[in-house]
Amino acid sequence: MDQFIAALTIFVLAVFVGFEVIRKVPPPLHTPLTSGSNAVSGITIVGSLSLAGHGGLLVESLAFIAIVLATINVVGGYGVTHRMLKMFRKG
Repeated sequence: MDQFIAALTIFVLAVFVGFEVIRKVPPPLHTPLTSGSNAVSGITIVGSLSLAGHGGLLVESLAFIAIVLATINVVGGYGVTHRMLKMFRKG
């Protein structure tokens, strides 16, 4: 139970810090950050895939949710990056 509370505390703090950092980013920097976010989400997908086959129902369920959300982030991020780069093409 102590490990769960410690993990939950770290998760809540990470969400808060992440929200505060992203909220203060000026709009011109969002596209480079999206590319960095894609790399982090790719790492999340690999880590979740490695956990998906191990552990109990809770671990497998959380791994599945992480895979789905990270995949949505990667696909959406690449879509936004592609659209932004298309704006700078000539003709």
